Amino acid sequence: MKLHKTIFIAVLSLPLLLLAQENTDSIIKKEVKLQRAAFESTALIETQTNVLYTKGTLEMVMNHRFGLVNGTNDMIGIWAPANIRIALNYSITDRIAIGYGTTKDSRLQDISLKGAILRQTRNNEMPFSLTYYGNAAMSALPKDNFLHPSDRFSYFNQLIFARRFNANLSFQIAPSFSHFNYVEGPMKSDMFAVALGGRIKISPSASILADYNQPVSKLANNPRPGVALGFEFSTGSHAFQIFVTNYKGIIAQQNNLFNQNNFFKNEFLIGFNITRLWHL
Repeated sequence: MKLHKTIFIAVLSLPLLLLAQENTDSIIKKEVKLQRAAFESTALIETQTNVLYTKGTLEMVMNHRFGLVNGTNDMIGIWAPANIRIALNYSITDRIAIGYGTTKDSRLQDISLKGAILRQTRNNEMPFSLTYYGNAAMSALPKDNFLHPSDRFSYFNQLIFARRFNANLSFQIAPSFSHFNYVEGPMKSDMFAVALGGRIKISPSASILADYNQPVSKLANNPRPGVALGFEFSTGSHAFQIFVTNYKGIIAQQNNLFNQNNFFKNEFLIGFNITRLWHL
């Protein structure tokens, strides 16, 4: 319980810390130029990246996962039941973005907060970026599915360490903590995990993406690691990612605790992410 209170207090304090850091950066910018973001989009397939857009930017996100490619007459999963999420994210400053999304599976409604804590500089005085991402999700399934109203809620917190090595190569590592207010026994409510990912640009607008997420906590019916490989095509205001993944869920904490698809035993599906930006 103390751990949850500590995380809650830290999350509430984060916007104040980021606003103070932004004021400091406005002074530093006169002397040191910030490095460009390590990635083109706010998500590296399944994991958030260090990308934050300028103040006043509205981002629309559409995530789509087809069904498992199981070799039956399902048109490589396209005819199978799909999972979809639609979200809007808004940059209230250059360093802080808030968002809301809705997901088909479990009827999840999520609110999110993303903030830049440290930002990589071009002279390597700061050699990496450190970004926080967190969400709180609520299932809107009928009340008969829950013993108590609080059982609907789950939470996710992640720190993203990212580095842009050059114009073509970027890498990140992102430890995370997931919590569900209620899970059926013998499962436990908490999961620590570590995500690794990278991008290699193969043309000015196209990149190869790789994303791997390893559960760390030992649970009954332990979840499988997440593996995703794909391509990204981006312009100034659009990004399109198409990939194979073994995650059917889209909200991170759902995948971290409940994924049972084994990518290395050909249990994977096809998905895509689309983003569109408006500068208001």
